Amino acid sequence: MIITHFFRGTNRTGPYFEGWYLKHQNRQGQILALIPAFHIDGRGRRTVSLQVISNGEAWWLEYPEAQLRFSRQPFQIQIGPSSFSSQGVTLHIEQDGLSLHGTLRYGPFAALPSDIMGPFRFFAGMQCSHGVISMGHSLEGTLDLNGEQIDFSNGIGYMETDRGRSFPSRYLWTQCVWDRPERGGLMLAIATIPLPVGGFTGCICSVFYRGREYRLAAYRGVKIEAWSSSGAVIRQGKYRLEAELLNERRQALRAPVEGRMERTVHESLCAEVRYRFWYGKDLLFQHTDGNASFEYSSTDCSPNIP
Repeated sequence: MIITHFFRGTNRTGPYFEGWYLKHQNRQGQILALIPAFHIDGRGRRTVSLQVISNGEAWWLEYPEAQLRFSRQPFQIQIGPSSFSSQGVTLHIEQDGLSLHGTLRYGPFAALPSDIMGPFRFFAGMQCSHGVISMGHSLEGTLDLNGEQIDFSNGIGYMETDRGRSFPSRYLWTQCVWDRPERGGLMLAIATIPLPVGGFTGCICSVFYRGREYRLAAYRGVKIEAWSSSGAVIRQGKYRLEAELLNERRQALRAPVEGRMERTVHESLCAEVRYRFWYGKDLLFQHTDGNASFEYSSTDCSPNIP
């Protein structure tokens, strides 16, 4: 499948943000996520940022717009001397207490057969649109993080993207990918969706299991039975997915509010989550993973970073 997620912010005016989430994990349980992003506030100020998240620490780096270069090819951007693309990443970062250097190469992407947003992708003025670029791909290469070499060879990567004005005021997001005893993975997002009059709670979910994608989404009639900071339960027809947070190590990240990266959210990059997927009374799989990502946020979106 051709990757259709490319940089869309060329001629945008504020407020606007666009970012990508690149997660890398190896077989020793070491994880590194990168979030390059572009943002425009309501006054038209344009900036670029990079958030780096490891198992135990997170860093925020901000750059002037002139440091951003992009290609009209599917997902290919450069921030300063570092590059991010569908082929991999090359990092040369030496600032603000962070030394990060090296190259990771990506294998073929496991792309979804259709846009995760479904018909919602045609809605003009969506507060936030989500995209899944790869549900899982192989990794090769080594990174040097503050003097420690981390070998990601034979590891697994994941990639997604968001764009719009702001993150939802309340949302839950979790993601996990594994390859033992067989390849599988999932992404689940639930969020309050504002409309000019009223609003609703939306849900998008993709489950990869035994070579097949199961799509559960609001536009396919999904029912949200429960969702909170401890997990979620959704049902669509005879399918039922349970995501239960067992343990977490949260780290503070920045998220957009009307194009400004002024909201603090807390993500667990390596949470322990138990997923159970049912078809009627049959349990298709149960998977507990300590390398899952989990994030729940509920706020009035008031800025809280000076």
